[in-house]
Amino acid sequence: MAEIFFQYWWVLLIILVLMAGLKTINQGYIGVVTMFGKYRRVLKPGLNLLIPFLEQINKKISIQNRSVELEFQAVTADQANVYFKSMLLFAVQNADEETIKKVAFKFLSERDLMQALTRTIEGTIRSFVATKRQAEILALRKEIVEYVKDQIDQLLEQWGYHLLDLQINDITFDQAIIDSMSKVVSSNNLKAAAENEGQALLITKTKSAEAEGNAIKIAAEAERSAAQLRGQGVALFREEVAKGMSQAAEQMKQANLDTNVILFSMWTEAIKNFAEVGKGNMIFLDGSSDGMQKTMQQIMGLMGMKQQNTNQR
Repeated sequence: MAEIFFQYWWVLLIILVLMAGLKTINQGYIGVVTMFGKYRRVLKPGLNLLIPFLEQINKKISIQNRSVELEFQAVTADQANVYFKSMLLFAVQNADEETIKKVAFKFLSERDLMQALTRTIEGTIRSFVATKRQAEILALRKEIVEYVKDQIDQLLEQWGYHLLDLQINDITFDQAIIDSMSKVVSSNNLKAAAENEGQALLITKTKSAEAEGNAIKIAAEAERSAAQLRGQGVALFREEVAKGMSQAAEQMKQANLDTNVILFSMWTEAIKNFAEVGKGNMIFLDGSSDGMQKTMQQIMGLMGMKQQNTNQR
């Protein structure tokens, strides 16, 4: 056994050398190989063979998505402090050799990359916010994100990275500004409520006036119709009375009686009705014989005028 070992020792040496050159790259990473400090090649995920003792894995570059949270302050055009909390999502552009070389050798360390990336984004957002007023910032969340992407995408490509997403999770102001904004919102709500209440009151008054006008119009129409009917009734009544008196007068003439008896009967009937339906109203009548005679003459005059009108027709 010992003789075989000493006879084939070089085989064992080769095996050990080959095993020393075997390197494993995990999924999601790309290995960067250097020899004597100079870039040599890249290694894909899986088992790879290096030149033992000459080639070395300088870095393992992650091609997975990475995120970082940012918190910083900016100042608006009207000198208001704005505080941002955001989340940055980025990754290596691709697994091509040239891209991996950029990622591996552009920055000294991962810390330097993150510092440059975050400071670039903060500076870009600050330059955008500095051109806007405090009242505009809350409505420009989407515009801020699009502006940052347009500004830094080209720069990140030079570093071998790509900005996947930028989420601005929170935008806050100093407490004094927040309180003043709340007062403005409250006053606007009160103003809108007052305007709505005024409009409602105006509509109510308008509808009420329209209803009252319609009611007055309907009442007037009804009164006019009633007055017309009353007039027609009075006219009909007078016509019937005249007919009755004419017939009674003719009959009394045929019987050789004085027609003044009819007038006297009408006079006494009128006094009777005044007493029955007067409802407490006071009517002054001349009850003397002269007064009665005068009234009788007036009635006879009216009857004569009525008879003349009838004959003319």
